[in-house]
Amino acid sequence: MYKQFWGLNEKPFENTPDPKFIYYSRQHEEALTRMLYAIREGKGAAMLTGEYGCGKTILSRIVINDLIKNDDFEVALVIHPRLTPVEFMEEIIYQLKNEHVKGSKPKLLHILQETIYEHYRQNKRTVIIIDEAQLIDSEEAFEELRLLLNFQLNDRFLITLVLIGQPELLPKVSAIPQLDQRIGVKYHLSALDEEETKNYIQYRMEVAGAARPIFTPEAIHAVYCASQGVPRRINNICDTCLLVGFGQEVKEVDKDLVDKVALEFN
Repeated sequence: MYKQFWGLNEKPFENTPDPKFIYYSRQHEEALTRMLYAIREGKGAAMLTGEYGCGKTILSRIVINDLIKNDDFEVALVIHPRLTPVEFMEEIIYQLKNEHVKGSKPKLLHILQETIYEHYRQNKRTVIIIDEAQLIDSEEAFEELRLLLNFQLNDRFLITLVLIGQPELLPKVSAIPQLDQRIGVKYHLSALDEEETKNYIQYRMEVAGAARPIFTPEAIHAVYCASQGVPRRINNICDTCLLVGFGQEVKEVDKDLVDKVALEFN
């Protein structure tokens, strides 16, 4: 609705994991480097945690996009992990083989093992990414994931397991020492600071085609105060400001407009 009014090519603050809109803060660069290092170097398991709305999902999509650009990796992405252990095996097999397989847990493990070893024979690495892993609600399911790390040779893991989730994932994993100790790479994403929030807003506006500053410095400060630097909150506030500003036919988004909109998200 408001793109033409503000001179934009597209909406800059959509809460979708579009890689071209990611602003690489120091934290996001570090998180991405660690996740790719864990996968490329075959570290076995890695874990990325962060507050709700801090950019974990978009980072996972960037990792996946990087992996599928070449033929060296086969990737399974599980985005709804509230599954039984058997359902987990079925979903992972489906992701890797693109076919539905039913059966007992031993049968499924055998199929998965054959699939993983076939990837190895093809000089491919198997990567299993579990998004929203804090939703896994049984220790048994975590134990099944841990057992996947037993697919290994004397000198290498045959899979890399990546767990991504909100902070509630941390105590769940730490309660299972056998799993926790096998996670070779960990990182926790926090909210952006005020300077990063300013850069985040300006970057997304530029990617969307803004030819001039639209948010005043005071407005950006108000966005930071209202959002506490959480990217998803920033998106919600800024998107609504652009909508309301369009309706009011203002020339810029100022502090008063941000303060008014922010009340809707308290």
